[in-house]
Amino acid sequence: MTTPRRLLLVNGPNLNLLGTRQPEIYGRETLADVERITSDAAARFGLEVRAIQSNHEGVLIDAIHAARLDCAGIVINAGGLTHTSVSLRDALASVDLPVAEVHISNIRERESFRHFSYIEDVAVVHVIGEGVPGYARAVERLIEVISGRADG
Repeated sequence: MTTPRRLLLVNGPNLNLLGTRQPEIYGRETLADVERITSDAAARFGLEVRAIQSNHEGVLIDAIHAARLDCAGIVINAGGLTHTSVSLRDALASVDLPVAEVHISNIRERESFRHFSYIEDVAVVHVIGEGVPGYARAVERLIEVISGRADG
C-alpha cells in the first residue's frame, strides 16, 4: 500500500484567535499564517495538508479518526486540551499514524498546569517554544519519521 500524500493539521481551542490573543506569548501570526507555513513545508515534500481548527473536542476527535483513511501523519497543537484530554490522546493513539506535537510557547516554562501533556507519549515529534515557525520544523521532522530516516 502506498503512503498517503497528505498530513492532517489539527489546531485546538482558542488557536483561532492567534494574532490577537496574548501576542506577548503567542506572537502576531494568525491561524491563516500557521496553515500557510505548514502547507508550504509539506509541499516541499510533495504533501498536501488538510487543516482543522475547532474549539470543540469531539470535532477534533472525528477529524483524527478520519485521518486514518487518507493521511500519512498528524501535526497537532491541541491548545488547552493538551493538558486535559485523555479522549484526544486516545484518538491519536488509536489511528496508528505518527504524530508531531507542536506548542507555540514553551509549555515547560509557563504555569505548572501546562507542564503535563497527555499527547507527549503518543507523539514521535515534539516542537515546543519555537513560535509559529515551529510548525514547519514539526512537518520536516515528521516527514523524516514517515520516510524512516529518524526516530523523532
